[in-house]
Amino acid sequence: MNKLLERLKNGIITENPIFVQVLAMCPTLAVTSSGKNALGMGIATTVVLIFSNFLISALRKLIPEKIRIPAYIVVIASFVTIVDMILHAYVQGLYNSLGIFIPLIVVNCVILGRAEAYASKNPILPSIFDGLGMGLGFTLALTIVGAIREFIGAGAIFGFMIMPESYKPASIMILAPGAFFTLGLLMTLINYVNIKKAKKLGQEPKALEHDCGSCGLNCGSCDKEEK
Repeated sequence: MNKLLERLKNGIITENPIFVQVLAMCPTLAVTSSGKNALGMGIATTVVLIFSNFLISALRKLIPEKIRIPAYIVVIASFVTIVDMILHAYVQGLYNSLGIFIPLIVVNCVILGRAEAYASKNPILPSIFDGLGMGLGFTLALTIVGAIREFIGAGAIFGFMIMPESYKPASIMILAPGAFFTLGLLMTLINYVNIKKAKKLGQEPKALEHDCGSCGLNCGSCDKEEK
């Protein structure tokens, strides 16, 4: 049970895919113009993460080593197609808002990274919780960014007006630059808190950095740093 809870904590806090690993920047910057869009994208990605981790873990001993990445992509693409069809059928407003970013979940490096780094090497139940933790962390981060941008840029949260009519919204926040401002400020705040906490405990402060162990995509960035 402790291991399962650790997987949840890992995805939500320790290795949050956006605020810690700085992955999936494309949907993070593109679909967070409102809290509703951000939450919808997060839930869709979480569903794909859970089911793809489940199936890849179940088939991990049957998938040949040489074709594991194409096999993972086929599994992920299958679940993305199902989610895409469900949204198109039952949540058309959200489907239209997210547009091309729903099919692009297939190439979300968070999902492929968890398949390669964890699900392909661990039993089914821990893999499910790993996908759930990463999905919740991704959803939480997206929703925070989306809610802040919508609040400042439109005076509303999840479509409900919060500010009075006299409020003059900063429309730049719901445009592309607003995504960079919001994400940058949040990551600065997280780094600041982590550094202050480390100093208080007498530890060496650690800035956010790319973790190849969590990424699992063999991008080669760490090898370049070593050279």
